[in-house]
Amino acid sequence: MKEFTFMGKTMEDLTKMDIKEFAKLLPARQRRTLSRGLSEIQQDFLNKVKALKQGTRKKPVKTHLRDMIVLPEMVGVTIHIHKGKEFVLVVINEKMLGHYLGEFALTRKRVEHSAPGIGATKSSGAVSVK
Repeated sequence: MKEFTFMGKTMEDLTKMDIKEFAKLLPARQRRTLSRGLSEIQQDFLNKVKALKQGTRKKPVKTHLRDMIVLPEMVGVTIHIHKGKEFVLVVINEKMLGHYLGEFALTRKRVEHSAPGIGATKSSGAVSVK
């Protein structure tokens, strides 16, 4: 099987990098976000993920941080991302690097239509009402 690379870097190289070096490999929007630095809430979230990876934390990590960028430290961790009403279980893998967490927990449901209502068409007037 082919070894995973991200912008020519292996997973080992990516985990050794700090956030500023990793940001140089990302597109402009993500690079700009990471160059400003992580907020306190994002730092706390990252510390929880690291603790979960080390085994010192037992509870799953739940978050509302949909604008958090997936970093190499998060790979292999299961995160519960809030989608407005409930939390969606997402397993972070290598292909998610550089994307936002919100991209993996969609907030809108698919539109499902049932039968047309009375008066929707000329022939639906003849349909009996249940």
